[in-house]
Amino acid sequence: MKVISVANRKGGVGKTTTAINIATAMSAIGKKALVFDLDPQGNATTSLGLNKKQITFSSYDILTRGINILNVVQKTFLPSFEIVPAKPDLAAAEIELINIERREQILKNALKPLENQFDYVLIDCPPSLNLLTINALVASDSVIVPLQCEFLALEGLTDLIKNIERVKRNFNPNLKLQGIVLTMFDRRNNLSFMVEKDVRGYFGDLVYKTVIPRNVRISEAPSHGKPIMIYDFKSTGAQSYISLAKEVLTREGEIK
Repeated sequence: MKVISVANRKGGVGKTTTAINIATAMSAIGKKALVFDLDPQGNATTSLGLNKKQITFSSYDILTRGINILNVVQKTFLPSFEIVPAKPDLAAAEIELINIERREQILKNALKPLENQFDYVLIDCPPSLNLLTINALVASDSVIVPLQCEFLALEGLTDLIKNIERVKRNFNPNLKLQGIVLTMFDRRNNLSFMVEKDVRGYFGDLVYKTVIPRNVRISEAPSHGKPIMIYDFKSTGAQSYISLAKEVLTREGEIK
């Protein structure tokens, strides 16, 4: 089982959409995939059509109450694709975990029952470098960083890379940066091309060849409780995420 965090300290950069659609593509080729919603906003949960008010157990219960993750996992409408949902009470988890010994290892230990159940776990991280994100990085084999094509996004990327290196030194020596994906790319805007040039110039092959464009269908899909690949397969947004998923799976050795 491979665990991949989808992380960025900024919100609204496409973390949830990226996690959900990569998991959808993995499911489509027969891999068993799970999205772990680690964001108190619960966007991944809502985007897959789940009603938070009807959820009995969530990621909060796994982290703070020791509920077995197998009792929390819920099926989606796609075969081989499941989710650990989140509710707003997850926001309190960081405070509740602060005095627990080896608190940065809690999620890693909680994922162990899934070892023979799934091929991939994608963790949708909160938009901050807090204890929840650190737990995700400690539990992960690699990290995918969605980067919005705007100037200020580069500052947040630098801080996140430093944090990944810090976690690697102190807790998880096998952690690696799987790749950086440029999102919300606007071909009418020169700034998008400037950001792309700077990021590719600095990070080289770590940046995926695929860029995710600004696309209204991507924005509409969550309100229908579906990944963009299901909501509108022919849209440019869906086709871009299919291309990105191929790159991710190639780096994981699933596609030659």
